[in-house]
Amino acid sequence: MRRHGFGAMTAGSRMSRILHRQTRGTYPRVVSGEGPYLADDTGRRWLDACGGAAVSCLGHGHPAIVAAIEAQARRVAYAHTSFFTTDVAEALADTLVAAAPEGISHAYFVSGGSEAMEAALKMARQYHLERGEPGRTLFVARRQSYHGNTLGALSVGGNMWRREPFAPLLAPALHVSPCYAYRDQRDGETPEAYGERLAAELDAAIVAAGPKRVIGFVAEPVVGATLGAVPAVPGYFRRVREVCDRHGVLLILDEVMCGMGRTGTLYACEQDGVSPDIVTIAKGLGAGYQPIGAALLSRRVFDAFAEGSGFFQHGHTYLGHAIACAAALAVQKVIAEEGLLAQVREMGALLDRELRRALDGHPHVGDIRGRGLFRGVELVADRATKAPFDPSAKLNAKVKQAAFDAGLMCYPMGGTIDGRRGDHVLLAPPYTIDASHVDAIVGGLKAAIDAATASVSAPRRAADAPLRA
Repeated sequence: MRRHGFGAMTAGSRMSRILHRQTRGTYPRVVSGEGPYLADDTGRRWLDACGGAAVSCLGHGHPAIVAAIEAQARRVAYAHTSFFTTDVAEALADTLVAAAPEGISHAYFVSGGSEAMEAALKMARQYHLERGEPGRTLFVARRQSYHGNTLGALSVGGNMWRREPFAPLLAPALHVSPCYAYRDQRDGETPEAYGERLAAELDAAIVAAGPKRVIGFVAEPVVGATLGAVPAVPGYFRRVREVCDRHGVLLILDEVMCGMGRTGTLYACEQDGVSPDIVTIAKGLGAGYQPIGAALLSRRVFDAFAEGSGFFQHGHTYLGHAIACAAALAVQKVIAEEGLLAQVREMGALLDRELRRALDGHPHVGDIRGRGLFRGVELVADRATKAPFDPSAKLNAKVKQAAFDAGLMCYPMGGTIDGRRGDHVLLAPPYTIDASHVDAIVGGLKAAIDAATASVSAPRRAADAPLRA
């Protein structure tokens, strides 16, 4: 069996002229996709249990999406938004807003998650300018969060590994604790008390900065790649909403990865009982069929613009791209017509049960968490102390490679705890999977974890001291 690594050479001997994510090794050349599977030019198939990066929520080759893209391309592919709107963009905005949390009234379409976050940050700053508060210049976000790779998004993000090389270029931002119950909830502390403690920390950070200096608080309802599908404890976001309202701070929720049905409701924040001032979406919005993202804004943010300067001082060439909007609209129709939110809840519950059945007693599995078809498994050297593996072991990379070699795509990451220590695996399969796919995912992941942890030497496992709150 040919082994595939991840680097700049394509499968075979021809040099690639692409600057790939890694510059050593080989990438297989994908040539087709069907349902939850991808295949390369040799005929090998992989079960896509992570949707690439939680993107391919309808799997690959869905005929309704392909037809919608083709039909829109025949009508009009592109028209600049300084001149025109399109029927398909208007229809997509109507669809998203109709199902959005209370107060959301308008949509701003971009080409991906990082662009959506950049737009949201600028919207929030301009909102305060329109209201005569130019002194609001700071955002508050959380450590161990990820909000995109552009400089503004990196500035508010709390992923230390991604931030470090570019730190001198980043705008100042404040960071408070994540809502990470597995490691940070104290012994004897109820989930509600833990959430109250975190909300008090946010309140204190805003007060210390000066309440009239803070623009907004940015958070993922279910933290994705950086922590591994970590939902907030009950009541946390309701208390956060209260803190933001007390200080005139906007609540900006990043649902780029966890939104659009991934957790079992169209918007993840529905399950937390809160409405944001701005919410960003992408990934599952277009399901990978076209690059698209959006920032959805509340009526009060829109009214500040409409009653003030009358415009949003921002823009990109491909705003509201007609083909991208057509794909996204078709995705939303498929999710509704095929009852896929209920399918996400059903298959998500099954995936959770099967992960727990297979891994609950595993010596190197510390936590299994998530919502819907957004699940994370945190790996530890010692279950009792929660001590992580030594980062030099690169356990997450070993899990990824072992799974990939066996025909399973999953999304492991390192730096779970503090940007350096800790390993987890993220699962985000298509909403269309069935029980047989769940069995294959769980069996393949367990085998990959077994192989990877067995390859790590005992001294490395105990290298870091236990981490306790």
